Amino acid sequence: MIGDVAPLGLANPFVFRYVYREELERRDKLLEIRSMALQVHQFPCRSDNYGFLAHDPDAGVTACIDTPDAGATNAGLKEKGWRLTHILNTHHHGDHTGANLELKERWGCTIVGAANDAERIPGIEVKVSDGDLYEFGSLQAKVFEVPGHTMGHIAYYFESECIAFVGDTLFALGCGRLFEGTPEMMWTSLQKLMALPDETVVYCGHEYTQANAQFALSVEPGNESLVARSKEIDDLRAQGLPTVPTTIGLERATNPFVRPMSENLQSTIGLNGADLVAVFAETRNRKDNF
Repeated sequence: MIGDVAPLGLANPFVFRYVYREELERRDKLLEIRSMALQVHQFPCRSDNYGFLAHDPDAGVTACIDTPDAGATNAGLKEKGWRLTHILNTHHHGDHTGANLELKERWGCTIVGAANDAERIPGIEVKVSDGDLYEFGSLQAKVFEVPGHTMGHIAYYFESECIAFVGDTLFALGCGRLFEGTPEMMWTSLQKLMALPDETVVYCGHEYTQANAQFALSVEPGNESLVARSKEIDDLRAQGLPTVPTTIGLERATNPFVRPMSENLQSTIGLNGADLVAVFAETRNRKDNF
């Protein structure tokens, strides 16, 4: 099990700081220090998904962020001694909602999802929209509509805890494939997330980081922070260790999908001085064919 993890943040988006091997054992303590109110338990499932349990000990409520695997989710709940009270869905894809009904039957939990995609969220009871503040125990999750990967994708931001659950919109060194939305939509969605504080801890739905790093280096080879991060990622994955969560500051410094303004990136893909959406679209297209 991966356990309860959190990375160090970036004091400056252009100064590279990342969690080294010797710091992994300290992650539980770091998360406790960052957020006494919201405890996050992360676990791997399926081929490359992550599941997340978010627990408010004061109120005794626990949410799973999406439902990739019922067995793995139940095992995590048993390990932590928590009772599932909520499901917070980010989007409708089967590896994010596939266990909704099974977990609902087992726990009687409340299923929350996007109002504008309710017909595709199994068992949805609470429908939320952009800007809504969803009361979760003693905490609030602000809802961001972030279309692109799907038209009804949302993210949950616990501002008081500086934690965001972003599903498949933003990945460590990547972003979601545009199955339903347009480049303009996805760029707008990513800008919403990039407006969050640098120290925001970001939990994304998949372990794609090593492959994303290989692509990122192909389009922004002159980014020294990216080069350093890629080496750390290779080291972590060689040991079977996670590269998730990440931080907004770390992505701002190294993720090419949120860096279309980079002169090195623009030069590499032959779009010097181009519109940022055009640069983003070409970067996404190249990743699709990488």
